[in-house]
Amino acid sequence: MTASALLQRLWQDYARLSPQAARIRALFEERGERVVDDHVALRTFDDPRVSIDVVARPFVLAGYRAAAEYTFPEKKLRARHYEPRERGLPLLFVSELRLDACSAELRTVVADLLDGFSARDDVAVAGRPWALRRAQYDLLAAESEYGAWLAAFGYCANHFTVRVNDLGTFAGLAALNDFLKRNGFPLNTAGGEIKGSPDVHLEQSSTLAEPVEVELADGKITVPGVYYEFALRHRLPNGELYLGFVERSADKIFESTDRR
Repeated sequence: MTASALLQRLWQDYARLSPQAARIRALFEERGERVVDDHVALRTFDDPRVSIDVVARPFVLAGYRAAAEYTFPEKKLRARHYEPRERGLPLLFVSELRLDACSAELRTVVADLLDGFSARDDVAVAGRPWALRRAQYDLLAAESEYGAWLAAFGYCANHFTVRVNDLGTFAGLAALNDFLKRNGFPLNTAGGEIKGSPDVHLEQSSTLAEPVEVELADGKITVPGVYYEFALRHRLPNGELYLGFVERSADKIFESTDRR
């Protein structure tokens, strides 16, 4: 599968979970904007059957290369970002929950979810390949909002991100945030509406995930789904655009899918 086909599949599944993304894109286009994706983010567990390497493999085969790694000790996460060979494609950001840092109870739940699961080439777009019960979701959520979200939704885009640099009608990220709020989209305020600064070469903001009804093995539950992010990248001293991520900022962006 080509990188473009993978991204299109991810966008289609993401858009079904996030009507707000389509509404925001339409508002941008009404202003004459052409929306460019900065990056797309995926989540996983660090089990060898579904690790970062496994999830990213189809993108690597399609020309992406690993670029940098990140750690989030408080959230028990690690991550890696990938850069495309083909111009015009977004970056890829894949994170995983470190099971060795989690409780025995959480590890047992994840083991139950993955029981019988075999590594597959299309994990990145596989959706939720396991049955999930309410008690399992609640146990995960009590320890890791990230893990609970992943258990509920499986393998799909956790978020797409608009590259603000390519928007011509906003005077920076603060102006874009004001526009979103005026149009009724609540923002993630953890760590401030804008995470980062020109000093670290990256500014980010995001909407809050909309509630989504999820079918479990023993009933239905309404939980936060996916969200839309916005990234303004600044130039490095050598003049090149910064293409990395800032751990302190990403740590707060993760909270866009926390239950409220």
